[in-house]
Amino acid sequence: MQSRMSAAVLALVPVVVPPTPAGAVDPPVAAEMTAHYSFNGRSSRIVDESGNGHTLRVISYQGGRVRAVAHGPGTALAFPGKCTQRVCPHVALQSGYSADLNPGVRDIAFGADVLLAPGQTSSGQNVLQKGYSATSSQYKLQIDGTAGHPSCVLVDVVRPVIWMVRSSVTIADGVWHRVRCRRAGTRLEINVDGALRGRTMVPADLNVSNDLPLSIGAKGAYRDNDQFNGILDNVWVRITR
Repeated sequence: MQSRMSAAVLALVPVVVPPTPAGAVDPPVAAEMTAHYSFNGRSSRIVDESGNGHTLRVISYQGGRVRAVAHGPGTALAFPGKCTQRVCPHVALQSGYSADLNPGVRDIAFGADVLLAPGQTSSGQNVLQKGYSATSSQYKLQIDGTAGHPSCVLVDVVRPVIWMVRSSVTIADGVWHRVRCRRAGTRLEINVDGALRGRTMVPADLNVSNDLPLSIGAKGAYRDNDQFNGILDNVWVRITR
C-alpha cells in the first residue's frame, strides 16, 4: 500500500481548552525523565525536554496533522478528530530508536495529560507506545472503547502475553485528565488525576525491549493506526536507572 506519508508542520490556532484538574498530581520533574514533551514549540520536530535527545518527528497520511492549541501557560497538541470514512487523515509523533527508552525488567512509569470528548471515542486509541504486542514487546497507554476508559499495557519480549490494567473511570468527558501508568516490580497500576484507578500483577521478569520508536498519538501514520482523536500535553516516560 502506498502510504503517502509526509512531514507535518505545527500551526498555532486560537483555541483555548480547559485547564488540567487542580487535584491532578504533577508528573516528575524534567531532570528525572527519560523523555518529556510539553509541546510548547512550533516546528515539525518536537524537542525532548528531558535533555536525553529523544526528538520527535511528525509523520502523516492523507493530510493528517497536529494543531497547537492553548493550554495553561503553554500549548498542547490536537490530533485529527474521529473519522468513519474509508480513508481518514492520520498522524503520529515518533522518536528515533534509542536503547534507553527500553526498560527491560526495570521499573517504568509513563503518562500524559489527556482531553477527549465523549463523541470522539472509538474501539481503541493510542496515547503513547513503544513496540508491538504481537511481534516484539511493548509498553503502552491507550483509551479503550466507546466508554473511554484508559488502560496500561505491558508485553514481554519472549512471551507475547498482554498484561493490562484498565481504569475504573472514564476520561472521555471533554475535560483534562492526568493519566499515569506505573510498573513497580510485580505491580502494574493506572492512576487518574492523582487517584489509583486499577492494579494488576505482572511477572517479575517481564522484559520490554525492542528496536522500535516511541510513538505518540498513534502507532504510526498508516491506515490501521489506532489514531488518538483528542488533545495531548505533557507526555512523559521515566525509567528507573
